[in-house]
Amino acid sequence: MSKRISAKYKIDRRMGQNIWGRSKSPVNRREYGPGEHGQRRKSKLSDFGVQLRAKQMLKGYYGSLTEKQFRRTYQEAERMRGDTPENLIGLLESRLDAIVYRAKFVPTVFAARQFVNHGHVKVNGARVNIASYRCKVGDVIEVREKSRELALVLEATQSAERDVPDYVDADHNKLTAKLTRVPVLADVPYPVMMEPNLVVEFYSR
Repeated sequence: MSKRISAKYKIDRRMGQNIWGRSKSPVNRREYGPGEHGQRRKSKLSDFGVQLRAKQMLKGYYGSLTEKQFRRTYQEAERMRGDTPENLIGLLESRLDAIVYRAKFVPTVFAARQFVNHGHVKVNGARVNIASYRCKVGDVIEVREKSRELALVLEATQSAERDVPDYVDADHNKLTAKLTRVPVLADVPYPVMMEPNLVVEFYSR
C-alpha cells in the first residue's frame, strides 16, 4: 500500500485547479501555488512541462498511485488494441477503488482506497481488499453488510456534491454497483480537463 507523504490539496494548489471539484479545495480561495514562492509569476511551460503537468494531474486525481503503478497502467494501455489515451482512461476507471468512488459509496478517491484496503468491499460475493483490482464489465461490487451503516457511507450516498456516471449502475438501497461498460474520456466526469494524449506523449519520449 502506497503512502501519501504530502497534503493532498497541495496538488490542487500546485496545479492551480480544483482537480476533484471539492468545495473544501484551497484553490477556491487561493489560486496561487503553495509555499513561499507560490505567488511568483509563472513562466510559460515547455512542451515537456505541459506533458509532465498533464501526467501529474491525471495520476494525482486517482489518489495515492505511485509512479511505478501509473507507468505500469500506461504500458498496459499501450499494449492493448485501439487508442492508447482512451485505453488508459478505461483502465484507470476500471480500478475497484475508482468504481467505489464513482458509485458514491465514499466521499473521496482517497477514502475509496482506504475503504477497499480495510476489507469493506466484495466483488461478485468475494471480499477484495486490493484497491487496484481490475473490475470487468458486469462485475457486481457491493459494500459488506457489516459496513453499510458506517457514517462515511451514509454521508457519501446522501451527498448531492456529485452524480453517479452512466457507466456505473449503482443501487444505494442495496449498496451495490456494476460497471456496465468501460468508459472513454468523454464519459468520465472529471471536474477539470484531463489530457491523456499528453500523458502518452510524456511516456513516449
